[in-house]
Amino acid sequence: MTATTVSPQDVRSALMLRQEIALLDIRHEAQFATGHPLFAANMAGERIALEAELRLPRKDVPVVLYDDGEGLVSAAKGQFEALGYSNVRALADGLQGWRLAGYEIFADVNSYAKAFGELVESRRHTPSLSADEVASLIEENANIAILDVRRFDEYATMNIPGSVSVPGAELVLRAGRAAPDPDTTVIVNCAGRTRSIIGTQSLINAGLPNKVRALRNGTIGWTLARHRLEHGAGRRGESGPFEGAGDKARDVAYRAGVRHIGLRDLAMLEAATHRTLYRFDVREADEYAAGHLAGFHHYAGGQLVQEIDMAAPVRGARIVLTDNRSIRADMTASWLAQMGWEAYVLEGGYDGTLDIGPPLVLPKPDPAQRYRRPYEGTDAAEQAMQAYLEWEYGLVEQLRRDGTHGFCVI
Repeated sequence: MTATTVSPQDVRSALMLRQEIALLDIRHEAQFATGHPLFAANMAGERIALEAELRLPRKDVPVVLYDDGEGLVSAAKGQFEALGYSNVRALADGLQGWRLAGYEIFADVNSYAKAFGELVESRRHTPSLSADEVASLIEENANIAILDVRRFDEYATMNIPGSVSVPGAELVLRAGRAAPDPDTTVIVNCAGRTRSIIGTQSLINAGLPNKVRALRNGTIGWTLARHRLEHGAGRRGESGPFEGAGDKARDVAYRAGVRHIGLRDLAMLEAATHRTLYRFDVREADEYAAGHLAGFHHYAGGQLVQEIDMAAPVRGARIVLTDNRSIRADMTASWLAQMGWEAYVLEGGYDGTLDIGPPLVLPKPDPAQRYRRPYEGTDAAEQAMQAYLEWEYGLVEQLRRDGTHGFCVI
């Protein structure tokens, strides 16, 4: 089966014009991480039957497949067409065609979210403290609160001593309880850089009265500075927004171009079948399981920003977020809008009939084919961690050379 091709130039034009397109790398994740176009998403060939209908909800969306000469495209195209996808083409000459056209190749995974985080720090001069500075504050019993914005399982694997788990989108909702004294310095950390930058800037954007700082380079920087990590911690931040947090979060979303809509508006978006619509509930998994709006998939807000290429591979699609407290949806949507998404927050709906049940969890890929992040686990090589940081430092310049991102930092 020979796939109709589309040129790298036409794909780039679609991205520049924010037309809907799913540019899919069908190699294994470990290969994808060696290099890909900025807005490419990974969907390995053997994952198509599992993932396609969840990640590509519109069957006539333009799908462009590529590999790097492995000969995977024809079989993948057949799988998509067997599932009913009607507009599937191949990138002419694959990844090599993209290179030969002179376009940028980005390494790693979640690359454009990470590049966006670096751009935020560059544009907003997000304040940070080094590992040594934070270690000194801990040693001095200073008035600080260290908030870890990773998933709870990442936090439990290894964490900064004394830190509390407050996953990304929960920050504005929980910071008032975590640091009720406005003189407390709030320190935000993740494994590397992106989530701590976005988390710190979220609290600053939302007007938290405390001084807020990112832990520069996260647990990677902490490890490279030879400081001790805790393992197996179970501290979770409790809900408690600071005064005016809801109104301030909504204002941040408004300034980013997010629109609040009602159920009638949502129905109109759903009726527009010529457009792809993603619907995400950005609360915690247990809240989702207890009752959620029909048709909304669970994706915790902080992870959604970090993993938006995985959650929504159709660039140019619409995204609607829901959250019964609104704060998490507003803050998450504010970042997605700055990343170039047409983002909405749904108001209301929780007083009606809700679906009950846990989030959908897809089977994990074969570990042998998965990319191991340099910050994963407790045995990462220092050389790999340092190289990862150097790569992140160069992303702003690479974004400039690429020229397709359309990011707008408020």
